[in-house]
Amino acid sequence: MSKSHRDHKIVIVGAGASGIACATKLLEYGFQNVLVLEAEERLGGRIHTIPFGANVIDLGAQWCHGEQDNIVHELASKHDLLESTGPVYENYQCVRSNREVLPDNVANRLKAIVGDSLITRQLELRHCSGSLGSYLSNKFYEMLRKPENSDIDQIIADEFFDNYKKFENSVEASDSLEEVSGRGYLNYWECEGDILLNWKDKGYVELLRLLMRSRETDTETDLGVLEQRVLFNRQVKHIIWNRNDARVELKLSNGESLLADHVILTVSLGVLKEQHFQLFEPKLPVAKQRAVEGLAFGTVNKIFVEFPEAFWPEDWTGFTLLWREQDLQDIRHTAQAWLEDVFGFYRVSYQPHILAGWIINANGRHMETLPEDEVLAGCMYLFRRFLNWQIPEPVSFRTSAWYTNEHFRGSYSFRSMDTERLGTGASELAQPLTVVTMTPQSKDKSESESVSVSVSQQSRCDRPIILFAGEATSEHYYSTVHGAVEAGWREAKRLADFYGLHVTKSQL
Repeated sequence: MSKSHRDHKIVIVGAGASGIACATKLLEYGFQNVLVLEAEERLGGRIHTIPFGANVIDLGAQWCHGEQDNIVHELASKHDLLESTGPVYENYQCVRSNREVLPDNVANRLKAIVGDSLITRQLELRHCSGSLGSYLSNKFYEMLRKPENSDIDQIIADEFFDNYKKFENSVEASDSLEEVSGRGYLNYWECEGDILLNWKDKGYVELLRLLMRSRETDTETDLGVLEQRVLFNRQVKHIIWNRNDARVELKLSNGESLLADHVILTVSLGVLKEQHFQLFEPKLPVAKQRAVEGLAFGTVNKIFVEFPEAFWPEDWTGFTLLWREQDLQDIRHTAQAWLEDVFGFYRVSYQPHILAGWIINANGRHMETLPEDEVLAGCMYLFRRFLNWQIPEPVSFRTSAWYTNEHFRGSYSFRSMDTERLGTGASELAQPLTVVTMTPQSKDKSESESVSVSVSQQSRCDRPIILFAGEATSEHYYSTVHGAVEAGWREAKRLADFYGLHVTKSQL
């Protein structure tokens, strides 16, 4: 007689938002033999809240993006954990590299032009066969040619648009907007409501505590319902999924090996891209390989600088860096060339003395390899080059490093021109690997009924043995934590449906 469904061993690879959501949901379904393997020495994956400044900062996910149909908002709002960030990313100053601040009447019109494209692109990109970059360029300069904008200096407009493209790249995680599929851009659904909701002085780690129902503020000491179910510093190096017993063997980097009835992979798409040929035995099916290679994954990094006190006016929210062409020659082809892709510094909620900078593409990846004092010196160079104020020496400094970490290899996914060309998408990435097996008996049948069903009466079915979650597997909410959480729940439900189980009671 087969063992109870609740005893099937389920191993989740990755203790990020998707893995934690999946594990806790499996427990709600009644599965008992659930184990999470995490390659890092901490919980959270691309959620990484650390002490800094007046309280904490988020090196990874920072905001809850939207309210309606957003599971993160639904969970957090019950506990009054979220607050609007306000117009920080709208009211910024546009500052040129000669310290000239664009007049409000010019800056606001340029912002309005790109702001209007956020609305029009939802309709016009449906018929776009090219990149998001070509669409936005055409749209920007078409609007700039209108008579009411004829007084805007062309050079200043170019500088503004160059900066805006960097901002858009940070939203997509792309190196260039020419990479981003115009039509594929519409696959992403924005949740209605405030799209920049911060976690006050607590950080995104609060979501993990909610999911695990932990009481302590330190997730390293209180794993809530996942106590004794998470193993840290366990990197999976090999997954063998064609065993005769229809189980999966996981070989770890520390020499350990374990067997599972089901494995749920929540690793980043960046890790899959780098490792899938060596990771799986046998290799992934062609359609799955196409999804891994066709979906895009990029890097966005943050720079946090804490000063002894705020040197900026109270109503100032930050600034974007508009480089004059002649000034760029001062850094191009030098050790400071990477600074060109730091596109702005902004105020941080609940952190009165901190400015947060953003950097994209190859230069953002290069920054990760530099000594900290060199990065800080570069940032101070930017502050003193662009701003008219006396800039004090900072008291603390921290950057993220998502690409050089082999457990991530980047930040989040997007839909590229290659995604479109290969005709693939999230649903292909989310498709489980299966083996043919006998249909499991429903949990609702009594034991005597189950025994009386002869083998000849049982039908055969495809049993999912390797399942895929994580933000990149989300059809419409990729790149977000709410997409990651939903994906984790989706795969937990897939296993529950296979065994005919139902959630007993959610305590979230």
